Amino acid sequence: MAADEEDDEAPDRRPSRGKAAGKGSDAASGSSDAPSGSRESDESGTERAARRVSAPRAMRYAAEQLQELLGRAPESVSAVQPTADGWMADVEVLELERVPTTSSVMASYRVTLDEEGELMSYERTRRYTKGQIGQS
Repeated sequence: MAADEEDDEAPDRRPSRGKAAGKGSDAASGSSDAPSGSRESDESGTERAARRVSAPRAMRYAAEQLQELLGRAPESVSAVQPTADGWMADVEVLELERVPTTSSVMASYRVTLDEEGELMSYERTRRYTKGQIGQS
């Protein structure tokens, strides 16, 4: 093989690391191309154990992956907490926009992520009007 052909090949090819990294979520946020908790192989091919992603990254992944599934941009992440298997987050989404905006319909979704930030499940736990205060 000629020396100029070697330069064209990437010396460190890594496989895709899942939905969160595969859809470009990190590129938009300016961070690396994979969740910090990804499993990676070292030079000998041995797989290193996954680390839990940070709480801010879990919040971002929960919002991004829910948006991908619902087709609606989340308004906010109102809660995030670690679990034995990863993370659980509550994400607020505008479901129906109305005038006046205080009568718009919001929904709260409970999102479960694994340790690496991949969405495992979600469910709508509550619907309410935007102007509503407190639980009902």
